[in-house]
Amino acid sequence: MKKMSILLVSALLFITSCAPNINNDEEISQEDESEQETSIIPSNQLTDETYRMILPYETSEARGVITNQIANRVDIDEMEEGLMRHSKQVYDPEDHYFQEGQYITEDMALQWIDGLNPDVEDDADEDTHRENPRYLSHILEQNYLVQGEEDSVHLAGISIGLALKSVYQFEAEGAEHTQDIPMDEMMAQGEEMAQSILEEMRQIEGLEDIPIMFAIYQEEDQGSPVPGNFVAKTNVSGGDTSIGGWDSIDEETVLFPSGEGQENYFDDHEIITSFGNEIAEFFPNYTGIIGEGFYINEELQQLTIEIPLEFNAKAEVIGFTQYTYGLVQDMFADYFDLEINITSSNQMESLIYREAGAESPTVHIYD
Repeated sequence: MKKMSILLVSALLFITSCAPNINNDEEISQEDESEQETSIIPSNQLTDETYRMILPYETSEARGVITNQIANRVDIDEMEEGLMRHSKQVYDPEDHYFQEGQYITEDMALQWIDGLNPDVEDDADEDTHRENPRYLSHILEQNYLVQGEEDSVHLAGISIGLALKSVYQFEAEGAEHTQDIPMDEMMAQGEEMAQSILEEMRQIEGLEDIPIMFAIYQEEDQGSPVPGNFVAKTNVSGGDTSIGGWDSIDEETVLFPSGEGQENYFDDHEIITSFGNEIAEFFPNYTGIIGEGFYINEELQQLTIEIPLEFNAKAEVIGFTQYTYGLVQDMFADYFDLEINITSSNQMESLIYREAGAESPTVHIYD
């Protein structure tokens, strides 16, 4: 593992007072019909917006299904992290604990996916595939628990994410084909599928009266460098067996520089492009930057930039990082989270990170 040193830019802060106190971890018992297990709740929480997780960590009953069902790695990460992000509006991280899904098994997930998608033979012709696209890729379950009496925890709510395709890729008559799936068509299918899944989940012992949040995730194309996004969500109260209305979600991840970024977020595109031009002027081996902006309601929430360069000495890394730090201070507003990764040959060299509202970034140089 690489050692990490902190480049002192403005001041050196000692944070020993924030170090975890392992003696304050709390032992609890987790309710289970078959047996009672002793678990541990870590005493420390990274931030007020971060869920604590019960230890020992229990993996999902459907672990591994997502990697076989969703082709794009960036979609997998965003679906998992995004579902947790939206769950915070329903299950407060202050008093809820996160656990991977424990109720939908691998067999159940695969059976539901196959049953909810159109039944099309593998050797069907192109027209049949186009008339009956496979909309649903994956069903993701997350569990949220609360502490009860006598140091026990119990299930308080479930979040279910449904991953649906924006582009259907299929093989027919010896050739590969693609078909775009319109948003309204995808949403109609997703809403029907969510209702069917709710009815199935109410038949599972222990879930009859548990609140469930459903969220629909629209995947990007398999080759996309940026992930898709959640487009709608709804909450179902404990005991209810039908879904009411859905709330729209307006969020997206945008690649910079790109035609889409220039057209939809011109000001951000110009600043990022100018940032790259400033670097190119002083570092001849610069080849370009790759930026990703995450937007909610068309407002930039987080900007991540990767700067790939080749360095001949550690002094170059330090000098380049110092120069980039100055550009960050001069060029980027402070209302969004900013992360700049400086890399060489797929290796991290340094990191510049600034939380929204912070006066100055934090800088790390990797040894």
